[in-house]
Amino acid sequence: MSNSSSRVGRWIAAALAVSVLVAIFINLVIDTMPKGEVRKIEGYIPWSAQTLDVAGMLPVQDGGRIKPLSSYAGFTMLGLHGARSMKVQDGNGKQITIKPLAWMMDSLFRPQMAIQLPTFRVDNSAVIEGIGLKARGKRDRYSYEETEAGRERLIELAKSYEAIEKAKRDPVQSQTIDLAYNVRSYESLLSYFDFARYGVVLRGTGKDGAADQHADMSAVMLTAPQIREQAARTKAQGLKMEPHLQELLEQVVDAANFGKFSLFILPPADPKVSAWASAGAAIMSVISDEKTDPQLAISDIKILESTARLAGGDESEFRSQLILLRDRLVKRAEARNEYQHVALEASYYQKNWFLYAMIFYIFGTVTALAMWMLGKGRVGGLVAWVTLATTVTGLVYCIIPIVERCLIMQRPPVGNLYDTIIFIATNVVLFSLLIEWMTRRRFALGIAPILGVLLVILARRFELGDAKDHMDPLVAVLNSNYWLTIHVLTITLGYAAGLLSAFLAFIYLLMRGLQLDQGDKEIQRSLTRAVYGMLCLTLFLALVGTVLGGIWANDSWGRFWGWDPKENGALLIVLWMLAILHARLGGYIREWGLHLAAVFSGAVVAFSWWHVNFLGVGLHNYGFTAGKGTIWLFYLVILAILIFGVVARAIEQSRKANPND
Repeated sequence: MSNSSSRVGRWIAAALAVSVLVAIFINLVIDTMPKGEVRKIEGYIPWSAQTLDVAGMLPVQDGGRIKPLSSYAGFTMLGLHGARSMKVQDGNGKQITIKPLAWMMDSLFRPQMAIQLPTFRVDNSAVIEGIGLKARGKRDRYSYEETEAGRERLIELAKSYEAIEKAKRDPVQSQTIDLAYNVRSYESLLSYFDFARYGVVLRGTGKDGAADQHADMSAVMLTAPQIREQAARTKAQGLKMEPHLQELLEQVVDAANFGKFSLFILPPADPKVSAWASAGAAIMSVISDEKTDPQLAISDIKILESTARLAGGDESEFRSQLILLRDRLVKRAEARNEYQHVALEASYYQKNWFLYAMIFYIFGTVTALAMWMLGKGRVGGLVAWVTLATTVTGLVYCIIPIVERCLIMQRPPVGNLYDTIIFIATNVVLFSLLIEWMTRRRFALGIAPILGVLLVILARRFELGDAKDHMDPLVAVLNSNYWLTIHVLTITLGYAAGLLSAFLAFIYLLMRGLQLDQGDKEIQRSLTRAVYGMLCLTLFLALVGTVLGGIWANDSWGRFWGWDPKENGALLIVLWMLAILHARLGGYIREWGLHLAAVFSGAVVAFSWWHVNFLGVGLHNYGFTAGKGTIWLFYLVILAILIFGVVARAIEQSRKANPND
């Protein structure tokens, strides 16, 4: 085969790889960054880094565990805004980037400023138009202030749409319901500290036309025994409660309800009580005499009042008060042995490991493409070492956060769908580097960073779309470190091996079809041995994992096998691997057939790993998610590769049959 054909093939392969990466990035940008002008907010002053450092370490109970306020802010903002940052302009036109913790601090302590922030992501302008407001574009972000005029209509529509079966709702109806929930959720943040900002109005205390006096909520809580006694006496006498007492209690209940649902930051004094309290719950526990420690609750509310009231003044004074609040809560959390991983988690998100892993993989992808184009010369060898260095660095940047997640979660690294993506991404790259170490042919090295960047992008996109904290505790039936280790890790490693075999087979088809190997039989045999080995590894891991899963199912659900979609998917992998290997051993398929079958195994693995989560049935219901279009796109790519392989084989056979043409 001519060198000119090889060079053309290299350019075609490089252009194909670059086109795929560009398409992925364009899709990612379009999906995560709706169009819209930067909002101008008069008088906006960013929080100082020192204040945010203090606030970020406040412990919060959310999702069944204790986490830093910075984590809570990140996923709350992600769920409402669709991203972990927003841009605004101050009165002077200076552009300011607001990150989750600053957004959360604005929402809690500067609500009049926060209602102007573009908090709500709306992907369909029909949702905005449906509640009687003017939409700016097909997809944009809106502030609470902008949606407030249509709030009643929004809630009304959402209630009517909820009566429709979920599967039968159209996208506008579903997004209307989502926006209604988001608005209600955000209102609980905006009004959380209303009890501190406004206190309680003591009706009838104003004399000679003066305004009625106000009382702190903590002061009212101190008089709770007298209030209860007076209310009980009135009830016992069959009399109607005095208007001023009735209104006082209504104000207390309203303030408590505003601060009841969003932020659980008060650790209970009783070590036997697992649930932390919100400010509203603390208020009601004293007013209603729930047999808790009233003095602790009153002192908690008092320091929250002091903190909230200083937020609008000198930031250094506010920060000093915030430090007192943080130290108070941290001391109680430490006494309950619930603060040991908070600092590690705050550091985990601050360092953004997977983002830097993606950056190194992107550099590795660029150098891998250059390595393929340059060939085996001295420059090509140097570029190969650069590719290896960047890929290994990206791998390290994946391994470290996975280990940190295990320490934070106190469980093995895989327990939900997001975990599987980052775990598979890491092991696909690791397997590729091991193959490169054994073969020294550069094909595995070339594919490693490309697979790394594709899977890390998939993980980031999944996290964005799911908008959930994937380090929260698992459902009880899955919360077994023993089975998560021996079954889930085995199955997930099988997914990684199966996907890698498919991509290696694609490289084989690409090299043969575009004549990149220049007819080098040795590299063809090396690739075939690598694919064959990965297929064997996939079979072993899938088979062992499936059997172990059956044992776990028998232990948890009382049956070894139930034809659950996830179980069927694992069985499909085992059967398909057996079919490939038996066909190869029996001589029914040779090199071309092996690689075409291996490419199709990518679709089989993707179905078992990803697609069964969309079916909505079965006991493995912990991975259901949105974004079904991605899997169909993957199947389409697999189909295109298979067609390419069949055509390439036909052309090669034709050339052999007619060597003079």
